[in-house]
Amino acid sequence: MNGSVIGRGTVVRGNVRGSGSLEILGRVEGDVSVSGELVVGEEGAVRGNVSGSHITCSGAIQGDVRGSDAVLLERGARVVGDLTAPRIGVATGALVKGLVRTDGEPALGTARRPATAAARPIAFPARPAAPKVEPRQEREEATDSEPPAPEPKAAREAPPPPVVPALAKGAKAKKKKRED
Repeated sequence: MNGSVIGRGTVVRGNVRGSGSLEILGRVEGDVSVSGELVVGEEGAVRGNVSGSHITCSGAIQGDVRGSDAVLLERGARVVGDLTAPRIGVATGALVKGLVRTDGEPALGTARRPATAAARPIAFPARPAAPKVEPRQEREEATDSEPPAPEPKAAREAPPPPVVPALAKGAKAKKKKRED
């Protein structure tokens, strides 16, 4: 990679912007925005939002990461923030705490596949309604002139959840002794 390097032991306080590529081996406390490739090394750390065309991270980023082409988190990477790029790769051993979105268009020059049936969203059919079950009527001798009594509403609904008494603050539960 030909571009600028923020070396080990170097601390930059403030935003970093530029055209071309950047490799961060030290620490940046501010937003980083480059037009080319951005690499955060194993000991590199950024506290701010990061953007570039192709971002590769092996270190730590605390902020949102936006790649116009791709974002790759290598083993040992730690990101606390949202990832957004057309292509995102997270290696085993990398940590992400935030949203991961594959939005946007890839950079010009990358081949786009035509939309196929597999790429289109699948429409799921609606679930069929459960068959209506009539409540059982008690078997009693009913006269033709007298209609059966309707079942109480409480009998048709599910029972309420059990009530578990709570102990008062500082009270201890007593163990029951089992006699065998």
